[in-house]
Amino acid sequence: MADGILGLGSSGASSLNQELIDKLKTAESAATVEPIETSIGNIANEKEVFATIDDKVNELLDAVKVFDLFVTGGATAFDQKSATASGSSVTFDAPDVSALNTGITTVNITNLAQKDVYQSNSLSEAEKDTVIEGMGDLIINEETFTTEGKTYQELADEIDANENINASLEQVGSDSFRLVIKSSESGIDNALTIEGAAAADGILGFNKEEINDAGETIRPNHTLTAQNMEATVDGVSYSVSSNSLEVDGLKITATETGESSINISKDNTTVETSMNEFISKYNELVTLIDDEVYSSDSDIEDKAALKDIVNQIKDKLFGSYGEDSAKSVFNYGFELDSYGVLSLDSTVFNEALDEDPELMKSIFVGTADKEGIGTQLKALIDNMGFTDGVIGLYESSMQTREDTLEKELEEAQEALDAKYTALSTQFGEYAAIITQYESSFSGLSLMIEQSTASS
Repeated sequence: MADGILGLGSSGASSLNQELIDKLKTAESAATVEPIETSIGNIANEKEVFATIDDKVNELLDAVKVFDLFVTGGATAFDQKSATASGSSVTFDAPDVSALNTGITTVNITNLAQKDVYQSNSLSEAEKDTVIEGMGDLIINEETFTTEGKTYQELADEIDANENINASLEQVGSDSFRLVIKSSESGIDNALTIEGAAAADGILGFNKEEINDAGETIRPNHTLTAQNMEATVDGVSYSVSSNSLEVDGLKITATETGESSINISKDNTTVETSMNEFISKYNELVTLIDDEVYSSDSDIEDKAALKDIVNQIKDKLFGSYGEDSAKSVFNYGFELDSYGVLSLDSTVFNEALDEDPELMKSIFVGTADKEGIGTQLKALIDNMGFTDGVIGLYESSMQTREDTLEKELEEAQEALDAKYTALSTQFGEYAAIITQYESSFSGLSLMIEQSTASS
């Protein structure tokens, strides 16, 4: 800009100033730059509106997933089961509900699986910190551990490095410590064999023996003996190393001895709830899109693309399905009012569900060879979000238009600034010339006035 150059002259020259430049630039900016800025603002609003529509599409997608043949977990709304358990000896879980068999499963736990556990003789505070001398080797599951020159903590750390053995130096009293050795896993197959001079009575004492009141030989420092879980499930015997087993898709975890049972039955109560949730999300999406399509104030540029979203969904939802393609949602209580709002006649729907749930499942879920409504809708809505889908393409279009406008705005602003920088310089030059003319004219005018006065 030529700030300070303009307005140096007097009279006519003074009108060629920065204020005039700014007024001219503002007027031209309103015609060239501001329309582009408005368009960019409109795209920002359009993106916000479209993001809301995209959210509604995703909500519809979530609602239809329970009717998708390939739903994560494998359990559609038609595969839900309810379970009633009795007894406290086990807990029941099902990673895949669809794989469960209906009926009663009875479990009787007679033994819990447990680890093999040994403790050493008691050590005092002073003893536990001493360096071991003359104790000999400790052999656990045929692995030899040298005790000589180690503290009890160092010995415990070395044993614990074996992935099949847990070892620690535990404080069991105010001045009493024991070296505790456990198998990492429960079960007979994970039992420990502890041998060597260091394991003898009078030293660490892992193999110490005593005679109890019944005259039996016991090993008091072998505090827990490895054993398997012993159970019967529906009369079938099991002996396993852990306290869990899986039978017919049912994960059974034992917590105590005793008998428990679980009764698994089909649960169709959630089908209607899931269907109404889908209908609700469908209506929300259609209403939102209709509001934008038929509003003169909508920021959406390509309303045809919005119509395409709804039309594609309607084509799938209201199509023909079944073995002979003679069934539609309207055979199962679906109704449309005059405004296009979808609803469900609960009586008609549940009567059809009770009469033939497998037929209804074939219509709404289908098979790999003949996909049902939900399966096809899920695939359709998924594809909409891909780069070549209607939603993906619209998002790409908005971004392309915004990028183009941002470039146009930058170019228009640069051109405007350049034009008025040059004009400011020109005005400065014109002002200087006018000032010179005005100065010359002032001298001439003075001479004329003096000549007139003398005559």
